[in-house]
Amino acid sequence: MSEQTSTTSGISRLLSGSVGRNIGLVVALLVIVAVGAITAPDTFTSLSNVLTILRAASITGVIAIGMTLVIITGGIDLSVGSVMGLASVVATLAAIQDLADQMHWVFMVLIALAVGFGAGLLNGLVIAYGKVVAFMATLAMLVAARGLAEILADRRTLQVKDRDFVEFMNIDILGVDILIWIFAIVAALGWVVLNRTTFGRHTVAIGGNREAARLAGIQVKRHTMWVYAIAGLTAGIGAVMILGRTTAGTSTHGTLLELDVIAAVVVGGTLLIGGRGTMTGTVFGVLIFATLSNVFVQNNLSSSIQNVAKGVIIVVAVLLQQRFSKPTGRE
Repeated sequence: MSEQTSTTSGISRLLSGSVGRNIGLVVALLVIVAVGAITAPDTFTSLSNVLTILRAASITGVIAIGMTLVIITGGIDLSVGSVMGLASVVATLAAIQDLADQMHWVFMVLIALAVGFGAGLLNGLVIAYGKVVAFMATLAMLVAARGLAEILADRRTLQVKDRDFVEFMNIDILGVDILIWIFAIVAALGWVVLNRTTFGRHTVAIGGNREAARLAGIQVKRHTMWVYAIAGLTAGIGAVMILGRTTAGTSTHGTLLELDVIAAVVVGGTLLIGGRGTMTGTVFGVLIFATLSNVFVQNNLSSSIQNVAKGVIIVVAVLLQQRFSKPTGRE
């Protein structure tokens, strides 16, 4: 009897932890898939539509990986959409493209990554060493980055001239779009960083108890700075991806994207108060919203109803967090 009780309690602990949360996300995703398959059987389950869903999720997903680390520390980054827009504009400026023509289109990619990383690093410096609340610091970056992008682009759309870059960003590898591969690689790297490195352990520790982490010898300020830099870097990667997808840089890229990113991370099980987060959950959160959007498109439903559904999902996720939050885990 005691052995049975022990087994039951073990299963209960397993289901109440990260495994249980991920199972819940899988079930939610399967329910949405089932609805799509029933309401649009001829198109929804096709391979091309599955790839369309994954492609639509890729840019949001990449940036959500960086956002997961930020939120695990108890922070927030409202600027990732604007930073992505700024990076896309800077990378497509005439001077940058001329230099890329003389060297290689990789130079344009490096510039976009550098802009994203630099903006994130600046966020981190202001938050960690300037002791500005993350919400306000990144809100300021949201406004400033978008404004700077508008100034640099003169409110115009800047076309990508290098056809080699465009062709590379639209290739298929084993029948799968390169954007999906980039998402998969970034997600895998994010999982490794969070689960298999000291950096990941420190990230969780800081979110769980910042003062205890400091007393344990963790360089909290420096670590926080690098976490925001990583979030900026993922925004830069997103800029490269959207340049390949649209062949244009514009200050409007990434408008309100930060809301979709934060929603996916929260629905994926990362606590807004910090201390617990899952890369696997974030990926499922991104896929849930991408699949939901696709179901609405397949059924010709309005975006207004879609936004209502997203809002309900977010509220339910936050309510569940408040009910079951125990900021001590990671995955």
